[in-house]
Amino acid sequence: MTALFDQLRTAPRNVLSRIPLPGLTGDDDDVRRPLPVSGMLAAAWTLGVGLAVLTTLTLVGWIAAPRGALGAGLPAVFRTASQLWLAAHHAGFAIPGGSVGLLPLGLTVLPAFLLYRAGMWMARDADLRLRLPARLPKNTPKEVSNARRRAQLVLIAQAGISLAAPYALLAGLIALVTRNEITQPFLGDVLVSHLALAFIAGSVAVARTIGPWRSMLRLLPERLRSVVVGTSAALAIMLMAGAVMVLGAVVVNFGQVQELSGILAPGFVGGMLLLLVQGLYLLNAVIWGLAYIAGPGFAVGTGTLVAPTGVQLGTVPSLPILGALPEAGPTPAWVMMVIAVPFVAGAVAGVLVVRISPSSSYEGAPLWGFVCGLATGATAGLLAALSGGSLGGARLSALGPAGWEVMLSVTLEVGVAAGIAAGLANWWLIFRGHNTAVTKAAAKVGTATAPVRKAGVKIAKAAASAAGKVGFAEPEELQKLPGYWLDATECDTQPIPVIRDDWEDEHASAASESSQKARRPDPPRPPRRDIVDETDDKGGHVIYVDPYAWDRD
Repeated sequence: MTALFDQLRTAPRNVLSRIPLPGLTGDDDDVRRPLPVSGMLAAAWTLGVGLAVLTTLTLVGWIAAPRGALGAGLPAVFRTASQLWLAAHHAGFAIPGGSVGLLPLGLTVLPAFLLYRAGMWMARDADLRLRLPARLPKNTPKEVSNARRRAQLVLIAQAGISLAAPYALLAGLIALVTRNEITQPFLGDVLVSHLALAFIAGSVAVARTIGPWRSMLRLLPERLRSVVVGTSAALAIMLMAGAVMVLGAVVVNFGQVQELSGILAPGFVGGMLLLLVQGLYLLNAVIWGLAYIAGPGFAVGTGTLVAPTGVQLGTVPSLPILGALPEAGPTPAWVMMVIAVPFVAGAVAGVLVVRISPSSSYEGAPLWGFVCGLATGATAGLLAALSGGSLGGARLSALGPAGWEVMLSVTLEVGVAAGIAAGLANWWLIFRGHNTAVTKAAAKVGTATAPVRKAGVKIAKAAASAAGKVGFAEPEELQKLPGYWLDATECDTQPIPVIRDDWEDEHASAASESSQKARRPDPPRPPRRDIVDETDDKGGHVIYVDPYAWDRD
């Protein structure tokens, strides 16, 4: 797809380079297309490639399925593939007697990947990397860095809109063309879902083109970056725990999964397609595991509940992966231990928040830890709402977790744990005093309170002068003490004058000079003659006489 984009990009330029136009030299940089035009071309090619892939898969299913299952003829195959493309963006459908909203989140990976690649091509085609480089020279003023960051964010938003707007309009046309008597896509869901997914994928791709992944986070302010990192860490821990629970349940109840697969008897090709569908719903199951860990659980139909506190089931759809559900009835006591996972995730998130952006006060860090919990709860609630939905009417109208319940539970669990962990970690940094960021923050607080102290001093001076005029204060002549400062008593002593470093005492220097002149060098001492050395000349030993022995006796 990238090669096709490059050919499409270079083809009109080769033509323009051969035409002598006024003001154009035929250079590649002079005929660079505007950003909205590049975004429109990228959106068109993304839709084309995505529809081609899904049409191929649908054609395989149409050949393997019984006649009439997907409609008659190739137009029905293309209509089904187009509706699958809309469902990949989580756009719901209206069917007779209900609606379809439980859509596989794994299918969203295909359009997200194509939009990401299209966004990178659009950024290269518009020379966004050359327009705003990611790095600035060292010792750049802070105002210049902030201005560059704001300009980069504006450019990323413009690129995302340039890709998302035509992409959503084209998807709306596809939704109008593929409507029939049985399935009718919700036009509002189609426009909003395609606009949001294209904007997010295009913005991430453009930010990645400007600089490496670390530069993407540096585009955000320090405080917001700490909340984003903490929220991502908490969500990653809970999603990993949910994936472990789902895989463990499949392994434990693998016999029931095989039994449901044998009842359907799809055949080889149908079995492969059924396995693909279950793999696409695996991300939904992981989010349901997250809701189970958080406490509210999820439903598999109206009047059902699967939670750590108990399981209540009825008739469930004949999807083999649903055979991994636990049996109805009370759950063992040890299952309640899974609720500790959100608290652990919150503690890790709180430490990361303080690690990236510490606070200069003791009460500031717990507040930002709870803000991280709010962001985590909002994101988890959104994922829970997207992972559930309906598969028709009656009992299948409620499948999956309730978004608001998951949001409330995760916010309280992660927020409280993150607040406590952030407060303790920030106290430890302040207590140890080894973090430069805390020191700088404390210095900023001291600098900020300096004007208040100066204003207080001025107010005190003004009050003293006013009191002196009225007569309540002593005049300045009486306040000054006469004479030298040692003549005053201890209670009235004025501040001791400061002695300068270059001050010299004349009397001390004169005394030292006179003493040096009075001193004369001592005459050299004569050699000692009171030590007698008696030596035996006949090869005996040497005798040493100590003349100071009498002093030690």
